[in-house]
Amino acid sequence: MSPVPDETARVRAVYIISVAAELAGVHPQTLRIYERKGLLEPARTTGGSRRYSEADIAHLRRIQELTDEGLNLAGVKRVLELEARIADLEAALLRTRSEAVTAVDEAHRTHRRDLVPLRQAVAPLDEAARILRRLTES
Repeated sequence: MSPVPDETARVRAVYIISVAAELAGVHPQTLRIYERKGLLEPARTTGGSRRYSEADIAHLRRIQELTDEGLNLAGVKRVLELEARIADLEAALLRTRSEAVTAVDEAHRTHRRDLVPLRQAVAPLDEAARILRRLTES
Protein backbone atom coordinates (compact mmCIF):
# COMPACT_ATOMS: atom_id res chain seq x y z
CA MET A 1 0.00 0.00 0.00
CA SER A 2 1.47 3.39 -0.92
CA PRO A 3 1.68 6.11 1.72
CA VAL A 4 -0.96 8.80 1.80
CA PRO A 5 0.13 12.14 0.30
CA ASP A 6 0.72 13.75 3.72
CA GLU A 7 2.98 10.86 4.74
CA THR A 8 4.84 11.02 1.42
CA ALA A 9 5.49 14.72 1.94
CA ARG A 10 6.59 14.03 5.51
CA VAL A 11 9.35 11.62 4.45
CA ARG A 12 10.46 13.39 1.26
CA ALA A 13 13.95 14.73 1.91
CA VAL A 14 13.94 18.25 0.50
CA TYR A 15 15.71 20.51 2.99
CA ILE A 16 19.39 21.32 2.69
CA ILE A 17 21.43 21.27 5.90
CA SER A 18 21.24 25.02 6.58
CA VAL A 19 17.44 25.09 6.24
CA ALA A 20 17.02 21.94 8.34
CA ALA A 21 19.26 23.39 11.04
CA GLU A 22 17.27 26.61 11.09
CA LEU A 23 13.94 24.76 11.24
CA ALA A 24 15.22 22.63 14.13
CA GLY A 25 16.82 25.58 15.91
CA VAL A 26 20.38 24.27 15.84
CA HIS A 27 23.63 25.02 14.06
CA PRO A 28 24.39 23.02 10.86
CA GLN A 29 27.51 21.63 12.55
CA THR A 30 25.23 20.14 15.21
CA LEU A 31 23.45 18.15 12.49
CA ARG A 32 26.80 16.78 11.33
CA ILE A 33 27.64 15.78 14.92
CA TYR A 34 24.27 14.07 15.33
CA GLU A 35 24.91 12.15 12.14
CA ARG A 36 28.38 11.06 13.29
CA LYS A 37 26.92 9.92 16.62
CA GLY A 38 24.26 7.85 14.83
CA LEU A 39 21.34 9.98 15.98
CA LEU A 40 20.30 11.03 12.50
CA GLU A 41 20.63 9.62 9.02
CA PRO A 42 19.73 12.17 6.35
CA ALA A 43 19.11 11.21 2.75
CA ARG A 44 21.86 11.96 0.27
CA THR A 45 21.71 13.34 -3.23
CA THR A 46 23.66 11.59 -5.98
CA GLY A 47 26.33 14.22 -5.37
CA GLY A 48 26.48 13.35 -1.66
CA SER A 49 24.74 16.43 -0.24
CA ARG A 50 22.57 15.88 2.81
CA ARG A 51 18.80 16.31 2.45
CA TYR A 52 16.38 16.37 5.38
CA SER A 53 12.66 15.56 5.50
CA GLU A 54 9.87 16.81 7.75
CA ALA A 55 10.29 13.54 9.69
CA ASP A 56 13.99 14.36 10.15
CA ILE A 57 13.08 17.83 11.42
CA ALA A 58 10.63 16.31 13.92
CA HIS A 59 13.38 13.87 14.96
CA LEU A 60 15.80 16.76 15.44
CA ARG A 61 13.26 18.57 17.61
CA ARG A 62 12.88 15.43 19.75
CA ILE A 63 16.67 15.28 20.15
CA GLN A 64 16.63 18.93 21.23
CA GLU A 65 13.87 18.24 23.78
CA LEU A 66 15.91 15.45 25.31
CA THR A 67 19.16 17.43 25.41
CA ASP A 68 17.28 20.39 26.92
CA GLU A 69 16.14 18.00 29.68
CA GLY A 70 19.79 17.31 30.45
CA LEU A 71 20.52 14.08 28.61
CA ASN A 72 23.86 13.68 26.88
CA LEU A 73 23.97 12.38 23.31
CA ALA A 74 24.52 8.79 24.42
CA GLY A 75 21.43 9.05 26.62
CA VAL A 76 19.46 10.64 23.79
CA LYS A 77 20.45 7.82 21.47
CA ARG A 78 19.33 5.22 24.01
CA VAL A 79 16.00 6.96 24.64
CA LEU A 80 15.34 7.20 20.89
CA GLU A 81 16.17 3.51 20.45
CA LEU A 82 13.81 2.59 23.28
CA GLU A 83 11.05 4.80 21.90
CA ALA A 84 11.42 3.14 18.50
CA ARG A 85 11.35 -0.30 20.15
CA ILE A 86 8.19 0.61 22.06
CA ALA A 87 6.53 1.80 18.85
CA ASP A 88 7.47 -1.49 17.14
CA LEU A 89 6.12 -3.53 20.06
CA GLU A 90 2.88 -1.54 20.16
CA ALA A 91 2.40 -2.14 16.43
CA ALA A 92 3.09 -5.86 16.91
CA LEU A 93 0.64 -5.97 19.80
CA LEU A 94 -2.07 -4.37 17.67
CA ARG A 95 -1.44 -6.92 14.90
CA THR A 96 -1.53 -9.78 17.40
CA ARG A 97 -4.77 -8.54 18.95
CA SER A 98 -6.34 -8.28 15.52
CA GLU A 99 -5.18 -11.80 14.63
CA ALA A 100 -6.52 -13.12 17.95
CA VAL A 101 -9.94 -11.56 17.34
CA THR A 102 -10.01 -13.09 13.87
CA ALA A 103 -9.00 -16.51 15.24
CA VAL A 104 -11.66 -16.40 17.99
CA ASP A 105 -14.32 -15.36 15.48
CA GLU A 106 -13.32 -18.23 13.20
CA ALA A 107 -13.39 -20.69 16.11
CA HIS A 108 -16.88 -19.50 17.04
CA ARG A 109 -18.05 -19.94 13.44
CA THR A 110 -16.59 -23.45 13.36
CA HIS A 111 -18.20 -24.44 16.66
CA ARG A 112 -21.58 -23.10 15.57
CA ARG A 113 -21.35 -25.25 12.42
CA ASP A 114 -20.60 -28.32 14.55
CA LEU A 115 -23.56 -27.84 16.89
CA VAL A 116 -26.42 -30.27 16.40
CA PRO A 117 -29.94 -29.16 17.28
CA LEU A 118 -31.19 -30.77 20.48
CA ARG A 119 -34.04 -32.68 18.82
CA GLN A 120 -31.61 -34.40 16.46
CA ALA A 121 -29.05 -35.17 19.16
CA VAL A 122 -31.30 -36.64 21.87
CA ALA A 123 -33.84 -39.39 21.47
CA PRO A 124 -37.22 -38.71 23.07
CA LEU A 125 -37.36 -40.00 26.64
CA ASP A 126 -39.91 -42.73 26.04
CA GLU A 127 -37.91 -44.04 23.06
CA ALA A 128 -34.71 -44.05 25.15
CA ALA A 129 -36.51 -46.01 27.88
CA ARG A 130 -37.66 -48.64 25.35
CA ILE A 131 -34.13 -49.00 24.01
CA LEU A 132 -32.75 -49.48 27.54
CA ARG A 133 -35.42 -52.09 28.36
CA ARG A 134 -34.55 -54.05 25.23
CA LEU A 135 -30.87 -53.95 26.09
CA THR A 136 -31.42 -55.15 29.65
CA GLU A 137 -33.82 -57.94 28.60
CA SER A 138 -31.28 -59.48 26.25
